[in-house]
Amino acid sequence: MKRRDKQENGSIFKVFEKKKKPVVGDDVAPKTIRHLERPVKLPFLADMDEGKEQYGSAEDMQDKWGLSEKQATLGGVKKRKLLSLGIAFAAFILLIVGVFYILPRVLPGVFRGTNIELFVEPVINLEYDEPDYRVVTDSTVALMTDPKPDSKRIAEVLYNEPVRYVSASENGYCKIQTSDGLIGFVKESALLDDMGSVEPDIHQYKLIVSDPSKNIMTHASNGTLIKKVMMNTVLYADIKREGVYQVALPGGDTGWIGSSGVIELSTRGETEEVSSRYFVSSVLTFVNAKYIENGMSIDGASINGAVYVSAEINGIEIPRTMEGQAEAGIEVIPEPDAVTGQIRIDQILPGDILFLSSPKKAPGDKTIYEMAVCTDTGTLFMLSPARTTVRLRNFESGDDICERIITIRRIFSARVTN
Repeated sequence: MKRRDKQENGSIFKVFEKKKKPVVGDDVAPKTIRHLERPVKLPFLADMDEGKEQYGSAEDMQDKWGLSEKQATLGGVKKRKLLSLGIAFAAFILLIVGVFYILPRVLPGVFRGTNIELFVEPVINLEYDEPDYRVVTDSTVALMTDPKPDSKRIAEVLYNEPVRYVSASENGYCKIQTSDGLIGFVKESALLDDMGSVEPDIHQYKLIVSDPSKNIMTHASNGTLIKKVMMNTVLYADIKREGVYQVALPGGDTGWIGSSGVIELSTRGETEEVSSRYFVSSVLTFVNAKYIENGMSIDGASINGAVYVSAEINGIEIPRTMEGQAEAGIEVIPEPDAVTGQIRIDQILPGDILFLSSPKKAPGDKTIYEMAVCTDTGTLFMLSPARTTVRLRNFESGDDICERIITIRRIFSARVTN
């Protein structure tokens, strides 16, 4: 009995023993092929003809499986795949149309009146929807007293500047009124009645040119020149990229302008007043420019023209004419020297504007003949004696200029020091 238990225990442990791998040189039983003594008959092979060893007869796919002739062929499968792809593509197109076309038009109506910023409709107030408005298409246009080229120049108007059309005239001129109330004649060919380029609420940015001039190009890089625009030209832009803006042009076209030398504001924003040193810096860019009566660009400037554009881009509204500027700001009355009785020029500060009488004035004559800007103590920006250029001139107490001073105006606030 004990021997039998021992044998049984031995057989149990043999199950867990690893099979001993044959060692090279040992006798290894040859592998044999195992034959089934009784073949297994599978149900799906029951209809085979054992004698002929062939598969069963063909099935009728329509009767047995419910498939049509088209469905039972490979061509039908391909067509079904194409149909599925077409349906999927149509669904994708409908989704795109819904997201980008239908929803933007439906949702604002659903959320109208709510405070959700995404669905608040911007208020568009058209400033120039009356039919008598025009916009300037030339870099600068002379405003004349009469409809002829040899008449006196009142002032200039700049590119993209809105004006009011008063009436037609002769010789290709028309009568207009500027935004600051000046009335005169300009070339009618330099005006357009499409005001889209100056409507603030239909654009994203307001730009003011602060350099003496800027070029508007056809492309953001390597484009061709469309227009050269001057200091204080106002443009409106809709696209801003690194270093450039896409600006709206008169007539509905667009162009590109570099961001350097340009002041960016909100579409209804105004430039803030800065210190007079920025004003002086702008005035100095006109040094040695050609003199043109009441001109206000680097291509032809006057003192009052340079003062006008330089003040405007630095936050000060001022008239364009010399007569109007003589009443701008506050008057400065320098105290005379206690010993000599002459004007102390150190009281005339950079940025102050001097209005002078004629060098050949009669005693007591207070008619303004010309003007000058103090750019530094003892230095004036004024016309050259030949009246051909605008340039710098030094002066000191006792000079004839001091004797010619009619009034001194300070247009920048002393409280602004930045």
